[in-house]
Amino acid sequence: MGCSIWPPSKAAGEKKPEAYPLGYVEDFFEPRTKLEAVFSIPEDMEFTDDQISRYSRHILLPEVGGKGQKKISKAKILLVGAGGLGSPAALYLAAAGIGTIGLIDSDVVDLSNLHRQILHHTSDVGRPKVVSGKEKIQALNPDVQVSMYEERLTSGNALKIISDYDIVIDGVDNFTAKFLINDACFFAGKPLVHGGILRFDGRVTTIVPKQSACYRCIFKTPPPAGLVASCQEAGVIGVLAGIIGTIQATEALKLILGIGHPLTNRFLDFDARKTQFREIKVKRNPDCALCGAHPTITELFDDGDPFAGCAVRP
Repeated sequence: MGCSIWPPSKAAGEKKPEAYPLGYVEDFFEPRTKLEAVFSIPEDMEFTDDQISRYSRHILLPEVGGKGQKKISKAKILLVGAGGLGSPAALYLAAAGIGTIGLIDSDVVDLSNLHRQILHHTSDVGRPKVVSGKEKIQALNPDVQVSMYEERLTSGNALKIISDYDIVIDGVDNFTAKFLINDACFFAGKPLVHGGILRFDGRVTTIVPKQSACYRCIFKTPPPAGLVASCQEAGVIGVLAGIIGTIQATEALKLILGIGHPLTNRFLDFDARKTQFREIKVKRNPDCALCGAHPTITELFDDGDPFAGCAVRP
């Protein structure tokens, strides 16, 4: 069974077709690299036979190869929140072979979580999310080391925790925490992949400190309590968490591998009702209180009500 993208890749030397049902797409017809060349692993990679088999579809990609998979295996990613967004991100990053995944979440699994938080099962209700998450990650891929932080991220612990990681994925569900994560990643110099969902709408953006717009460049402060409905009040379609969380994982892998174009200086919005993506271009604000020319925010602080609404800004 072949992978399901049409038109298929053209074998080396094959003539360009006259037409395909979806039209001719030039990029699909780059000559294939010989399997042996793509699949070669440098001697210092130290992959076992089982690991080569597990990651073989990655290693076959010229953009990844053995060296790229080694980068993945050495990477350390912190997931702030082991819920709706953190669940698909954790599972796909574990499957990809990320070396270390950090999980920080103070919550326990609730029955109402299970329609979207696929890292947890019915038998996990009442258990700490970080404990449940670690079990599922390591059951999927024993190669992955998992560090657990059964606590909330605060201005007091954020820098200490974040400094140990290469990339941070924001999977929290309130604005106060999102601003804190943004600020902490700026001070620590760590790339941040932001995500948010509410009802049928989701958003992703990637922030590289001092290179791209930060969250405060666009939104100066969290919204007042009550302005944005919470997920408990407004609801969220469960599969949306999978879509947005998986895009966040994709962004993290691109950053690790140094390939493609990350979602910097852009918001990628998704409307599940229309199955429609929309890209919003943004840019750094020279007057940003955090990353501007004359910053007024010079240290971390907890900005507002930590339970003020789900995290998709109108």
